[in-house]
Parts: sequence; structure tokens; C-alpha cells
Amino acid sequence: MKKSLIAAAALLASGVALAQASDTLKKIKDSGTVTMGVRESSGALSYTLGDGKYVGFHIDVCTQALADVQKQLGLAKLEVKYQPVTSQNRIPLVQNGTVDIECGSTTNNATRQKDVAFAVTTYVEEVRIAAKANSGITSIAQLKDKAVATTTGTTSVQLLRKHERATGIDFKEVFGKDHADSFLLLESGRADAFVMDGQILAGNIARAKNPADFRIVGEVLSVEPIAIMMRKDDPAFKKAVDDSIKAQIKSGELAKAYDKWFMQAIPPANTKVGLPASDATKNAWANPNDKPVEEYMKK
Repeated sequence: MKKSLIAAAALLASGVALAQASDTLKKIKDSGTVTMGVRESSGALSYTLGDGKYVGFHIDVCTQALADVQKQLGLAKLEVKYQPVTSQNRIPLVQNGTVDIECGSTTNNATRQKDVAFAVTTYVEEVRIAAKANSGITSIAQLKDKAVATTTGTTSVQLLRKHERATGIDFKEVFGKDHADSFLLLESGRADAFVMDGQILAGNIARAKNPADFRIVGEVLSVEPIAIMMRKDDPAFKKAVDDSIKAQIKSGELAKAYDKWFMQAIPPANTKVGLPASDATKNAWANPNDKPVEEYMKK
């Protein structure tokens, strides 16, 4: 009987601990701090300028969302800490509480929704192929026997392999530890192509030593909703973030932030990504939702 009571007490305690860990608003209010997961080279969505400074479209969206949370909680001050994450560790760091809100370039899909929650979609991505302008590569078919770079922990090459036009095409897969490293594989000639989100490709090309040496080519491999990520089973925090994003959409601030990062010259090189908001992105703003990529694939 004692063992049963002890086991029950332990189970209850673990449940309480889990509930407390999932109550992000309480955690933020009690500590006066919040940790934002950021990327070092996720194109104009989230990247570093060095010295612990991170900027980008999703950084701006998250910064405003956290300012709204601060106001909601009545905090005189809220310290925002930055935690660099990678494609490999971003989900575990959200799950274990290291990161409270991940503001990078994460695709919302059904598998990930089992482990984490996503805010309403802020950007809809098209996965494309980047190659050197003089390579002669203009389509998937021309990747046969080529070295194709992608970033560890991403889904891009899987999408390439599943594409109907990739049937029977063999290529060598090479991995970069992050998007900058993957682009370096292309830039240095160790890869013939780099498969990734179009804005990440465009951002890396814009910051290359000779941007004219590269082109985004070929078929669109996938259309993917990109969203801000949070811990699962924390509806109060998700609602606070969603409400802020919806308010940013309604006020026009989200569109202004997009124009700032994708259509204007951005640091450090003051070059333009030059990627207008797609119809799919505009539709996501007009009809806020957190549907996974599988819902997009049905269309």
C-alpha cells in the first residue's frame, strides 16, 4: 500500500512539475525573463550580425509578441535572452524549456505538431534549388550524379527525393551544419546545388562575395508554412502569441516588417533579398491559421 501511495505521489509531483514547465506565462512573470530561440543563418527570417546580436523578420515579429506579453503580464521590465539553435536541436530545446519561443525558419508539419506547438503562420516558403549561374543546372533532371548540399536536420533533400521529377535521378547528398555552411559548400564547389527554402537561398546569395554568380533555378519542390514554435500543451501562451501576430497583421505592422527584411537593403552588407511576399504568404495573413504542411499538400 505504501509503495502504491509513494508511486502515486511521485506521479502527481511529476505531473505538477510538467504543468509548471508548460505554464510559460507564469515562468516569464516569475522570472522577468524569456528565452528566444534564434538562428544564425536562416536568411532574412533570423540571422546574426555577430556579438550576440540577432535580427530578421521573425526576430521583429517575436520581439513585438513578447512586448505584448510583457504588457499582458503587467511587467515593468522583461529581459529577452537569445539562445542560438540549429535545425537539429531546436525542437528538443523548446521541449526541455531551454527556449520559450523559437523564432527561426521552422516548417509546421504534422510530425512536429506531436512534440511542439506552432503560432499562426507568418511566412509560406517555397523550397527551391540554388546553383552557380554558369553550371548549366536549370532543373531537377540536371542534378543526376551531382553533389547536392542541404542543412543537417532539415527536410529539403527528402522533398527533392520524393518529387515526381526526381524519379530515377541519383545524386550525392552533402551536409552543412547550418545554412551558411551549406551555402559555402556550393560557393566553394564542393556541392553543385543547394536545396533549401527559397528565402534562405536568396538571403545567402545576396550576402555572397559575387551574388551574380548564383541563381535560384528549377521546379518548386514544396510549399511550406513557416511559423514561430512554442512548447506543446500551453494554450495560454500560444493564444498570447497568436493574438499579437493577428494584431500585427491587422495593423499592417507584419507587412511592414516583411518589406523591411525582404525588399529593402539589410545589414550587414546592405544588400536586398528581393523576394516579394507570395500569394500563399498573403493568404496566410488574410486567414490566420496554424495548419501543417500536410494541409497545403492536399490542394
